[in-house]
Amino acid sequence: MAKKIAVLVRDRQEEAMRMAVGITLMDDVIDVYVLDRKVEGTEQNMLNLETMKDLDMNLYTNYKGNEDMTYLSTEEIAKRLLEYDTILPY
Repeated sequence: MAKKIAVLVRDRQEEAMRMAVGITLMDDVIDVYVLDRKVEGTEQNMLNLETMKDLDMNLYTNYKGNEDMTYLSTEEIAKRLLEYDTILPY
């Protein structure tokens, strides 16, 4: 049975997004939450974001400046996190 996993992206953005893409190999449901700041425009981050979109992963953020992500308030994110089997904070 597939698990539902949330990856919380904060300080180590490149590492967190790389890991989120990598764990898709387990056939679990992976949702990514970019919290409190804009995604840095590094080459690696852009590649990971493109890959996540290609894999139809859900991308959420509580920072209105992040394009192509679903905006949710911090309170909405907190409520959603209760639905996950595993939460991986970075």
